[in-house]
Amino acid sequence: MTQASLPTQSAALLARFEPLLAHIAQGSIARENDRELPFDAVHQLKQSGFSALRVPVEFGGSGVSLPQFFALLTRLAEAESNLPQILRVNAGFTELLLERKDDGDTRHWLGIIGSGQTFGAATSERTDTTNNSVSVSADSQSDHRRLNGEKYYSTGTLYADWILVRAHDEESDLNVLVSSTAPGVERVDDWDGFGQRLTGSGTTRFDNVLINQSQILDRYYASQPRRNTIITAFYQTVHLATLAGIARAIQRDAVAFTQARTRTFGIPGQSSPRDNPLVQRVVGRLASLAWSSEQLVQAIATTMENLQQARKFGKASTDDYIALDVQTFQAQQVIIGQVLEASTLLFEVGGASATSDKRRLDRHWRNARTLASHNPAIQREAAIGDFHLNGNAPSERFGLAYA
Repeated sequence: MTQASLPTQSAALLARFEPLLAHIAQGSIARENDRELPFDAVHQLKQSGFSALRVPVEFGGSGVSLPQFFALLTRLAEAESNLPQILRVNAGFTELLLERKDDGDTRHWLGIIGSGQTFGAATSERTDTTNNSVSVSADSQSDHRRLNGEKYYSTGTLYADWILVRAHDEESDLNVLVSSTAPGVERVDDWDGFGQRLTGSGTTRFDNVLINQSQILDRYYASQPRRNTIITAFYQTVHLATLAGIARAIQRDAVAFTQARTRTFGIPGQSSPRDNPLVQRVVGRLASLAWSSEQLVQAIATTMENLQQARKFGKASTDDYIALDVQTFQAQQVIIGQVLEASTLLFEVGGASATSDKRRLDRHWRNARTLASHNPAIQREAAIGDFHLNGNAPSERFGLAYA
């Protein structure tokens, strides 16, 4: 890993985490081949403070800027692309808290993250229609409540201390915070995607889980579009930073593969592929795609940071938030194509030996394709067009409330 393309202010942060990132990268192929869940790596990231980078210093975090955060997240994805996705909900929940009013609940949960504990998700369901079947009901034996139901795509929950649950009661939808080890919580490792195989994005079940009022963070209505928040852009940019990290890993692996080879297709005897202008062109293209993807992520992160600063001074408008979402969706269209191109072009630096399971170079395409499928790029492209042609703002509905 190099510091060359990092913003100057982030160099010290990279130096702080670089030994850990290098250690994580060393085991990535073995974990992929053996489907070994990275509990140790996640534990080390928690202990190092990586999971609390955006938490203010007074609550135990590092208080880094959004460009710094996404620069580090890209490096983590270069080392192991499953890990940013595992921590995605924890990072998004941190941003949700930073946008909330400064009350006791906000400070309490920021302190929890600052202490090294993390949050996973239980928000989506694998049903025939969009649905929220997890319910909160009164407990007949006390003034507490009971949580019941099942979620899928519970990314990061296998590794988390807390679970952010999307539920509902007789009044509205709810964001509920539940300990991952509470009685009645069951986390199942049944994620069967061909990529991002170690993210723990499987089933979470809640069987009469006892909760109190303090664990209900917010009420919201899922039918209402999310407005005046960076959360949509933030969650998407986590995926884009992960893709940019995969592009960096592709460039790294292409260089390492080529430099070690002493045979070139069609040339008898010993030769040096690294001196072949055609191979040089491939590596040059891979480097360009990786650089471009990373720069787009940094551009969106800078826009996000500027908007957050404007918000503090009461100068952020609804139009500013809409513009951020549109810019993020535009970056999504470009980065996905660039990284998928790179993940296929990688194999042009070598012959059949590049397909060896020992190298597991195919993981880059599988991981990138899976990440690209998590959000509907073609739907976002239509939303971009509608915005520019008709002035209509994107109207995605996710229901994470903010105050």
